[in-house]
Parts: sequence; structure tokens; C-alpha cells
Amino acid sequence: MSDTSSARATFTRMQDSTQADWMGLIVPEAMKMAKSLPDRVLEHLKLLDGDFGGFPIDRYSHCLQTATLALKAGRDEEYVCCALLHDIGDTLGSFNHPDIAAAILKPFVSEANLWMVQNHGIFQGYNFFHYIGLNRDMRDMFTSNPYYDRAAEFVELFDNPAFDPQGEIYPISTFEPMLRRLMASPKNSVYKAAIDKA
Repeated sequence: MSDTSSARATFTRMQDSTQADWMGLIVPEAMKMAKSLPDRVLEHLKLLDGDFGGFPIDRYSHCLQTATLALKAGRDEEYVCCALLHDIGDTLGSFNHPDIAAAILKPFVSEANLWMVQNHGIFQGYNFFHYIGLNRDMRDMFTSNPYYDRAAEFVELFDNPAFDPQGEIYPISTFEPMLRRLMASPKNSVYKAAIDKA
């Protein structure tokens, strides 16, 4: 959080803000906040620790195990970070957790990895939707999408088998440096040009 004693602009409507407000006060504070994004993301991910939700392992361990499998398979850091954060939305997005993860990752990842994360829930559904009255083949609506195979493979190789209490789980310290590198500079953001100048 920002220091409440910091200097603040005095406008009451955004339209009355000035370049001095933005360049002298707001942008520097925004850049400080952006630098601490990985800390906040890691802190939020740790909220899943101890949250079993009826599963064989808690959601935090599931995220770590998914990332562990991806790393051991030789996937690049961006992909491994996607694996790590794919279920981070479970605490806030009870009905749309993949969207939460995708929103966090969107500025930093490729279109292919973003689509994979955003749709992994439907692809994982192939393994259980029929037990809860849904169509397990719901993923078929995406067969013409160029990233269909990527999402199917992510679930099959990494997400699906990562509920194993006996499976290997690397500690968060393995992944933290990767996440910090990933989030050091956005690739896709409406603010990218301004960030690059700051």
C-alpha cells in the first residue's frame, strides 16, 4: 500500500488533473506499486495454503505441483508462472477462477499462454463435468481455436495429475524469481508506452 503521508494531488474530478499531478505525484506512486506486484501476487497465492475444498491436496500445493511438473518437463519460465498462478483466482472467483488468473497474467504473457489459462477450467472439465451434470465435452466448442491443443496438453500433463499427495512439490522459492522476472515489465498494457518512459 502507498504511504498515506505522501504528497497527493488536489483535484476532485479526473478532468481537472494536470500533467504535474501525473508526472510528479501519481506516476511515481504507480511505479512503486507496480514494483511490489509480485509480492502481492505471492501473498494472495498463499491464501490457498490449507484450503483443501475436499481435494486430496490443498489448492496451494496443487498450484505448486502443477508448476513443478511444468518446470520438470522443461517448459519456459512464462509457462511455469502460468502453471503456478492458474488457480490463484479460487479465493475471489468462485464461479470464474480462470478469468481472475488470466487478468493477473494478461500484461505479461503471450496470447497463447493467456488463452490456455483463461480456458483451462473448461478443459479440466473433461475430467469431471459429467459428475456434476455438465457436458464433459464442453471444450469441443474450441476445436477450431489455434490454442486448443495447448490448453488440452496443459490440463493433461500438468493440471490434471497435480492432485497427488505423494507427488513432488517444489517450494515457492523455486518459482518466486521466475515470477519476479515475468512481472518486471509488461508486454501488453494500455499503459506500456507510459511505463517505458517512466
